[in-house]
Amino acid sequence: MNNKSSVFFVACVFFALCAGEGSPFSDQMIDIGSHHLQIHLEGKGAPAVVIDAGISDQLDKLGPLQRRLAEATLVVTYNRAGYGQSEPGPVPRHSGREAEELKALLEKASIPGPYVLVGHSLGALNVQVFASKYPDDVTGMVLLDPPPFSFILREEYKDLGAMAERMTAEWQSIADSGAQSEDAQERARAAFFRMIASEHREMFGETARLVSAISTFGDIPLVVMAAGKSNPAFGEEAEGFQKFWITQSRKLAAKSSNSKFILAEKATHYLYLDVPDLVAENILSVVREVRAK
Repeated sequence: MNNKSSVFFVACVFFALCAGEGSPFSDQMIDIGSHHLQIHLEGKGAPAVVIDAGISDQLDKLGPLQRRLAEATLVVTYNRAGYGQSEPGPVPRHSGREAEELKALLEKASIPGPYVLVGHSLGALNVQVFASKYPDDVTGMVLLDPPPFSFILREEYKDLGAMAERMTAEWQSIADSGAQSEDAQERARAAFFRMIASEHREMFGETARLVSAISTFGDIPLVVMAAGKSNPAFGEEAEGFQKFWITQSRKLAAKSSNSKFILAEKATHYLYLDVPDLVAENILSVVREVRAK
């Protein structure tokens, strides 16, 4: 693994390890059939805002955003299979499966739709697939720095794609080595890494195929927000890759006839941490638009 790959991998593993330590919330555990998922609710009102996080990030990281939005409406966060207190789920972990599990979770938790979906990074892919599969359940959508389609389809920046493959392999290795441990905490961590390794692998496989097949979101309110700051872990290609990512996000916004594209020039990939006011205001603008219909 070269230095550029190592820096990126170490950063991602750090976040993954932090995510595996368990959530401070004591939330509902909902049986969706194949496993139980952890869900956290705050606020009241309609439409409900449902937030899906990025890879390795669990619901406590979304806490400040959730609390802010909850002053205006019901806000739902949850942990995907293997995250936090949620039980590991079936593999492979592609967006089609995770959209189905989110649908089951919302139904079992008796949270009425239609929803305003908010997705960050991998979560932005999941909510797009959800909106495609269950259009009657979606009344608006906010996508926070969604991964670019032609990258996850392995059409462009293939060297960075190879770096992502190495990261997936490292995560899978951690999962495999800890799966037979006699220590319960180590086995739980191995299960978490098995989930994120599968999610990451499928992001460049079935998930990429599913999201790229979506031609339109009709006329639902759609906000696509892109980060302006490049990731130094991508080395010499960082600046070019960031411009490419922004262009792809701008094109994605065109999939709704009622859309808005926003470039947060001073933000990194974690938009909701770097520019929380801007993110919250744009989510609430969709809520207000839905209520005004």
